[in-house]
Amino acid sequence: MDGQERGTSWQSAAPAVTEPGAGSLPTLRPAIVQDAESGRVLMLAWMDDEALALTVQTGQAWFWSRSRQRLWRKGETSGNVLSVEEVRADCDGDALLVRARPAGPTCHTGARSCFAPWLWRTVCERAAQRPRGSYVAQLLAQGPAACARKVGEEGLEAALAGVSESDERLVEEVADLWFHTYVLLAARGLDVDDVEAVLRRRHLASSE
Repeated sequence: MDGQERGTSWQSAAPAVTEPGAGSLPTLRPAIVQDAESGRVLMLAWMDDEALALTVQTGQAWFWSRSRQRLWRKGETSGNVLSVEEVRADCDGDALLVRARPAGPTCHTGARSCFAPWLWRTVCERAAQRPRGSYVAQLLAQGPAACARKVGEEGLEAALAGVSESDERLVEEVADLWFHTYVLLAARGLDVDDVEAVLRRRHLASSE
């Protein structure tokens, strides 16, 4: 990147790139992708110099696939592109932070983030693929109302366990409740990140 590219702002049609001033850069660098609006970490991939240059030139995230040994543009098959606002190198120049706005789920499972809870990623994957014999797929096929009824049933069972049953039983019932709540969110086309965002806002409001 030359000095002009590093100073380019998103408003002039290319993301800004901030790099340390000295030192040679490795061929491949890990690129941490962060949601430019929420700050949530979305994914980790690898960039070589050409991927970085394409990212700056096009405003969309490009990476290097170590398994396929080729460049790839995020969203080239799914349409879930990453519109990049800024790329920063760390103090050693051996890692990149990519601040971007996602056009859809970032994770191949259908979750917004590859770092979402594993259970949520599993539910999203089942929702997207609807494999035969999947309990999640069966629930989703019945629609949001059926999923909501299951949440109600599991919530009542968790409450009763909290009053009169063992700790082990309570944990089991809460696990069922969490699982079915995730399925309900998926049935409504929502993400667990939506719930976390509400909790963050409430926390910030209570801290003021």
